[in-house]
Amino acid sequence: MTKDCAAIILAAGKGTRMKSNTPKVLHSLCNKPMLWHVIKSINPLSREQVVVVGHQAEKVKEFLNKKFDETKVMTALQEEQLGTGHAVLKAKEAISDVVKDVLIVMGDTPLLLTEELKNLLNFHRDSMNACTVLTAKLDNPSGYGRIVRNSNGEINEIIEDKEASKEIKEVKEINTGIYCFRKDMLFSMLEKLSPSEVTGEYYLTDLIKLLNSEKEKVGAKELNDFSSVLGINDRKDLVEAQKILQKRINEFHMENGVTVIEPENTMIDPEVSIDSDTIVYPGTYLENGTVVGANCILGPDTKISDSYLKDNVKVIRSSVNESVLESYVQVGPYAQIRPYSKLMDEVKIGDFVEVKNSLIGEKSKASHLSYIGDATIGKEVNIGAGTVVVNYDGKNKYETIIKDGAFIGCNSSLIAPVKINEGAFVAAGSTITDDVEQESLAIARQRQVNKKGWRKQK
Repeated sequence: MTKDCAAIILAAGKGTRMKSNTPKVLHSLCNKPMLWHVIKSINPLSREQVVVVGHQAEKVKEFLNKKFDETKVMTALQEEQLGTGHAVLKAKEAISDVVKDVLIVMGDTPLLLTEELKNLLNFHRDSMNACTVLTAKLDNPSGYGRIVRNSNGEINEIIEDKEASKEIKEVKEINTGIYCFRKDMLFSMLEKLSPSEVTGEYYLTDLIKLLNSEKEKVGAKELNDFSSVLGINDRKDLVEAQKILQKRINEFHMENGVTVIEPENTMIDPEVSIDSDTIVYPGTYLENGTVVGANCILGPDTKISDSYLKDNVKVIRSSVNESVLESYVQVGPYAQIRPYSKLMDEVKIGDFVEVKNSLIGEKSKASHLSYIGDATIGKEVNIGAGTVVVNYDGKNKYETIIKDGAFIGCNSSLIAPVKINEGAFVAAGSTITDDVEQESLAIARQRQVNKKGWRKQK
């Protein structure tokens, strides 16, 4: 399909039922704002997208500028809320001359499926329609505008529920609020729209009557999956949409060879990649484009964000953030891998160990109760329980270097900057302030003194 189509996303509304200082379209599900989901669903089909902003426009524009190419995702401002027809007209100047068709969607429909929109666009073009409305058939259509067709299957008009007669209310086919227009007809007809006598607003649905009066062809494409057009009006809707989207994501991974033990208790965001034969246990969150290799074991009760895990990694009841874990790394339980850390092959980070901004070499291990920060650690190093890398003096942070094969005894403090050279041994309970030479033993503690009878005297 050639990308001679544009999309207009209506995102100017206040969303008062969310009861929030955050614009409605920036509320998140599966760790992404709903507007992000809408744009991603449309992007494969359109050469450019125009988001019509209004309420808290600067916040919405700030988000868009951070996440998308501003030459492909543009904004148009609707300062005064005068209806959907008025909003679409505001996008006119942003759309290129080469565009033939325009998709119109709502910014609060984060479950949109690219396949459904593609079907709509293809049907619209194959039918040579001036406008095609995406419709759905519901057992209970109450509250939705009804589709009124003629004998040729074309739409005569869309009648809102509150204005429908008893006969029209029996119609099961409803308007989803998603349209495909031929661009020339869309904007020429918008110029002819009249405001509602009741509200003073310009409604996009009124274009159907206008197009029919001009003998232009109006059609309808029935939706296959109604859940894809569910709109978000309040936080209850957001929770329900989250469940549907998470189910889709988890089923996608399961279909590709990943075992998700309890999908209803596993949160995976849309940009996460997982290779086959990985097992994900309940209470696990995988976020922000995390990449997971094959044969990994993740969870339970684990959060991994913006990180890269190679094959055969095991992370149990721990958190990993902005870090790289090479093959056969083991983390946890109750460990924390903080940003800019890299754990090489077969590293073991055990319970209650925290690692920050450090490189840990192959087969090294810190099995329990240690802090490692701003350190470079070589291969096959043992970090004993209770070891603390003292990297911060209250103003500056300093590096600690531990070379291959070194052994750091329990309850040692390494006062950075300091270097422990190859094969060196730090005795348990030492406070190391000077470099330790290769193959040397460092003891930095006072000798034990026993005072006989002291307790009895006291």
